[in-house]
Amino acid sequence: GLLLCEALSQEIRSLLLQIQNDLFDLGGSLAYPAAPFTEDKLERLDATIAQLNAGLPPLKEFILPGGTRAASLCHVVRTVTRRAERDLVTLAQREEVPAHGLPYLNRLSDLLFVLSRVLNRSAGQAEALWQPSNAK
Repeated sequence: GLLLCEALSQEIRSLLLQIQNDLFDLGGSLAYPAAPFTEDKLERLDATIAQLNAGLPPLKEFILPGGTRAASLCHVVRTVTRRAERDLVTLAQREEVPAHGLPYLNRLSDLLFVLSRVLNRSAGQAEALWQPSNAK
């Protein structure tokens, strides 16, 4: 929801709203296991990642969180998604979880990373690259 407060294209806004709906579906499946969390949601994320990545230069270095406010928020949301993924792994050790829930959260964090790159690039913001301490 926080990202939706930013100035975004209608395409990205629609994507984020769809993800919000997917996450509510996942929550529903966790609360009521008979409610399906279907593979098509995962497939849609994979297709979106591929589409967004197609317009980006290949990664040659590690990218640090930063850039525009919207891109930075993507990184924050990405870390929250990773935490939710770890929590779902812990829950899966005790009870059955939706089959596509873990891969969905994993891909969602990937999508948020790619989206941060897209948002920075569209704003003309250079990516912050990791400078290792031992680099000369």
